Amino acid sequence: MRAYRFAVGWFAVLLPTLASADSAYNMRQGVTDISQQVYDLHMTIFLICCVIGVVVFAAMFWALIHHRKAKGATPAQFHESTKVEILWTAIPFLILIVMAIPATKTLIAMEDTSKADLTIKVTGSQWKWHYEYMGEGVDFYSVLSTPKEQIDNLQAKGENYLLEVDKPLVIPTGAKVRFLMTSDDVIHSWWVPDFAVKKDANPGFINEAWTRVNEAGIYRGQCAELCGKDHGFMPVVVEAKSPDEFATWLADAKAAKQRAAAESAALLDQTLSKEELMAVGEKAYMAYCAACHQPTGMGLPGVFPALKGNAVVLGPINDHIDVILHGRPGTAMQAFAKQLSIKDIAGVVTYKRNSWGNDTGEVVQPSQVQARLDATKEEGQ
Repeated sequence: MRAYRFAVGWFAVLLPTLASADSAYNMRQGVTDISQQVYDLHMTIFLICCVIGVVVFAAMFWALIHHRKAKGATPAQFHESTKVEILWTAIPFLILIVMAIPATKTLIAMEDTSKADLTIKVTGSQWKWHYEYMGEGVDFYSVLSTPKEQIDNLQAKGENYLLEVDKPLVIPTGAKVRFLMTSDDVIHSWWVPDFAVKKDANPGFINEAWTRVNEAGIYRGQCAELCGKDHGFMPVVVEAKSPDEFATWLADAKAAKQRAAAESAALLDQTLSKEELMAVGEKAYMAYCAACHQPTGMGLPGVFPALKGNAVVLGPINDHIDVILHGRPGTAMQAFAKQLSIKDIAGVVTYKRNSWGNDTGEVVQPSQVQARLDATKEEGQ
């Protein structure tokens, strides 16, 4: 009897702590109406399960204690009982109905992407996210910005270690934002716990999700699908701004897009120095290539080829440019035509052909990269 009272007592003490909204052990409530519904549903079913557990174990322990052999109890002799069978069928059925009604309402609400104020296409790409604001002419890649020194344990870990990016997704508060999820390569999963949004991004398919954020702020998540060796380096960062601030940000993003296009056009008539291209190329290489091919250019044997003495790197320039622009289908080498500017690609090609002993002395200009882009468009690629 003491053990029974002890167990019940501890349960009564721990339950409020485990169920507390602020508990580190509990689900977070989030910042959207849907996330609150999910939290309320979680708490409702959790408490129902707790009540069932208390009732079942209390009855079991009571029976064990009061009908034990030491008290001379004699087991009842009976075979089948229609009443008992009806009860143990009807009661769980009713409990499931009580759980199913709010769960169904929440699931239907989560899948209702109609009447969206803004639609954003989210594309997973090893190992980064591409965001495209449909109908607005704004798109960009969001890449992990945690310094490599922290990853290599050469510096102390930052507050948002592996949960920080160079360009966060920006959305307005109070607006229904619809997400179209897809992938360029393998299966990814876009997950932001504060939004109660977790949706797979499958290559060749479009999945839908939505959110309406009530509070301005920065919200973090991750790719929740094991998508490759750098799966842990694919964070999601969303910044929710007030409608006025978002409108200003969107206007600035459109202007920046136009400036970048004008700068790329101006580069076609320029001849950049080898020193400038090497500096640009080294920066782009460390951000986009070094994770696979290593800062030393030695790659990972059996996984990613070394660039030092590589036949493509030392071969015809156009072939080298094409590999960076369009990648290699069936391998982890992805296409960078939409990720890097023609200046960055020219710099990367120049850097690779003049580093780690690849002393070709060759310099690639942005106009050469643009020429390869135009050629592949004409070929229908």
